[in-house]
Amino acid sequence: MKKSLLFLICFSTALYAAEPTPERQTTLRNLLKNDCGACHGLTLQGGMGPALLPENLAGKPNELLVATILEGRKGTAMPPWQPFMSRDEAVWLVGVLRKGK
Repeated sequence: MKKSLLFLICFSTALYAAEPTPERQTTLRNLLKNDCGACHGLTLQGGMGPALLPENLAGKPNELLVATILEGRKGTAMPPWQPFMSRDEAVWLVGVLRKGK
């Protein structure tokens, strides 16, 4: 029973994260285009890093994507972005990627 409740809390948190201010959204979109685009391709279709298009993210849990953004991936060129954004901002960014906008 405790595991179910913990899952529900984590899942709910991922769905209802606070939305960044419009100014911060602009900053995060610029980061996505320029910084993420440097490895994932300027159109996010892949490069040194994998494609970040909605069809490539389908089936991947939001929490996995948020953790990857915040913590990076050891043994790869994917750095942790936690020093530059909050968890709520990473959740918002995953939503943007899933929409392909």
